[in-house]
Amino acid sequence: MKKIAVLCNYKLMPNRVGGMDYFYWLFDAECKKLNYQLTWFFPNVENFDKYAALNILCPKENQSIEAFFIDYCNQNNLIYDVVITHFLELCTSFFKNCKPYSKNIIAVDHNPRPLNGYPFKKRMIKKIKGYLYSQYIDLIVGVSQYTKNEIIKDFGQIVSKKTIVVYNGILTSNYKKREERAQTKPKFLVVSHLRESKGIQDLIEAVNLLPEQIKKELKIDLYGEGPYENVLRKNVKKNALETVFNFKGSVSNLYDIYAQYDYLLQPTHMECFSLSILESLCSNVPVITTNVGGNEEAVINNKNGYIFPAKSSIQLSEIIRSVFEGKTSIQEDTSVLIKTNFTIQKMVQNYIDLV
Repeated sequence: MKKIAVLCNYKLMPNRVGGMDYFYWLFDAECKKLNYQLTWFFPNVENFDKYAALNILCPKENQSIEAFFIDYCNQNNLIYDVVITHFLELCTSFFKNCKPYSKNIIAVDHNPRPLNGYPFKKRMIKKIKGYLYSQYIDLIVGVSQYTKNEIIKDFGQIVSKKTIVVYNGILTSNYKKREERAQTKPKFLVVSHLRESKGIQDLIEAVNLLPEQIKKELKIDLYGEGPYENVLRKNVKKNALETVFNFKGSVSNLYDIYAQYDYLLQPTHMECFSLSILESLCSNVPVITTNVGGNEEAVINNKNGYIFPAKSSIQLSEIIRSVFEGKTSIQEDTSVLIKTNFTIQKMVQNYIDLV
């Protein structure tokens, strides 16, 4: 019986069930079919939906997952065949401390990078950490080719031979499919955590640049919550765009909602490989997004969406106007690419193959 520990710095939230939740559930189920024994380490314990079937442990208040895991292994005299980390910082002293308790360590990097890269001091620190601690990681996984390239850039060529790509995937059967798109006056949505790096302030500026007649008819629904929401609301009010932007909050049925719209707007400044892009495309809803991270590994300009430079409100405004007036449109079925290349079943099998 193979013993596997999965450490995820990912808070479990019943009102935010996303692609990673489905991945964790399916990965657990597939491992059990193979008679693997899984222990999950999350920041909190929840029993909603299929989490009730997972063996979940969580740290005490103010204790990190990393420290809790080491303590747990010490107290129970445990050695795992495989330790997998998600959403943990790469190449830290934790991996050296973890090595005595694992025969094989796989570290998965989901973290986006700043638009203009890290400051010089941070780049140097990462290079040093790569030299000191990458030797204790057996395999590093990037969730896009962009992420793989950034990992090597961050930690040096020393990690190049042990770094691979495993793309994120989604449960494609969950998503309703839009059959027809409006050729003029389409409906737009945003699906995003509301923080500054998601660039929604650029979208507000782009809309403000549109002719008054378009602003009177344009509707954009924003799904999500976050620390930047009040700033965005004030920005909307300042520009008298309250009739355009509708803050919908977090919802648990996005898989039904995408198909009610014609285009997804994602003006993000930083991204690894966006699940919301995959979800939208799977619903046959093209994506208007920036040229950051792994976005262009899923969105092909003028084919299944439109790409513009991050922070370019002028170009975003031009795209929205052209699409709204019907001068340009996406004709192809955007779901085909996702159902072929980015399924959660494929993602799970790729990780099963690694353990």
